[in-house]
Amino acid sequence: MRSTGRVAVAAAACAALAGMAAAPAQAAPAQRGKLLGVRPLANAAALPSASANRFVTYVSEGVGGKRITVSGTVAVPKGAPPRGGWPVLSWAHGTTGTADACAPSADTAGGPAHDYLSVTESYLDKWVANGFAVVQTDYEGLGTPGGHPYLNGVSEANAVTDIVRAARSADRRIGRDWFVAGHSQGGQATLYTAAARQKPRDIRLKGAVSIAPGSNMSQTAQYVKAQYPGAEIALPFLFVLLNGAQAADPAFVPEDLLTDDAAAVAKAGRTNACLLQLKQLSRDLPLDKVFRPDADLTRFEAYYDSQEALGLTLRVPTLVAQGTADREVSPAATQNIVNDLCKRYGTVSYRTFEGADHRGAIGASFETALEFAQAVRRGETPSTSC
Repeated sequence: MRSTGRVAVAAAACAALAGMAAAPAQAAPAQRGKLLGVRPLANAAALPSASANRFVTYVSEGVGGKRITVSGTVAVPKGAPPRGGWPVLSWAHGTTGTADACAPSADTAGGPAHDYLSVTESYLDKWVANGFAVVQTDYEGLGTPGGHPYLNGVSEANAVTDIVRAARSADRRIGRDWFVAGHSQGGQATLYTAAARQKPRDIRLKGAVSIAPGSNMSQTAQYVKAQYPGAEIALPFLFVLLNGAQAADPAFVPEDLLTDDAAAVAKAGRTNACLLQLKQLSRDLPLDKVFRPDADLTRFEAYYDSQEALGLTLRVPTLVAQGTADREVSPAATQNIVNDLCKRYGTVSYRTFEGADHRGAIGASFETALEFAQAVRRGETPSTSC
């Protein structure tokens, strides 16, 4: 990916070290958002329009309330910041997988998750070009110790929030005002973030953009088991879901439910296979050879039922975006979430994008999302679909 551009990005990052507050890596202390480590970033995760790109590690709070170390990236716009510092976009990424190699901060042009991350990197670069500092968490357990509790809403929201605090320590030109945006898994994370109590108020969440938020996760296993039409599309995600459930609840053992062939795919997902590789590994796995005949899905379904973005009370203006041609997150499922959110919070805007599929909705919604954020920053009240 544009090697000459990467050299320029690396040079710019090194030149910007004077404006960076370095912090040595250390054992995670109690304070959430504390910056643990920072260094220049020059791989595919570095955004071309940024004046500096950095890899950071910081303290957050994971499943069960334990303090954890999380990694991520920080990209700062070119030029002089506005009064109060650069506004921030904290990006919650979509499904890459559960293996460490799937962390967005580790992306390379030939990386195992680059097919997806190349799309989001292009999207995020537009935010930087429009004057937003962009931070992107890897989430709990992606590239850092421990498993990745896929779609655990509280863990995701904590990681998305705390990287904003860490970024402000890494670069003093970054301001207090921030927006959260995310896609798919990150769309669900965005809604959890928008509903979370923001304490302390050292940073100020102003709004949220949720693109095709993940939903109906608990139904995936039965969908595959029953071999419903389109189950082959859901199959690779099933392995991510199974591994994520185990990371959140070690007493849950995916192998207890799976055939030997399916268990091998799940194991690959924990070690080195991202979503694209899981699609390839499961392509020739018959749907009737995924689960053992006596598989008990109760624990799996109960966990993911508890992570649905339903019953949330949002605290900031929120835009929900959805492609009409999405086969992975259906428009009907997203409309159901919007209807539920509107019961408790009136400032929800719902926009659909004709012909956009699951990934296509990211780029299709950019201008609408940017206008939404700019309107909120001007103090305007966005239009509502409630």
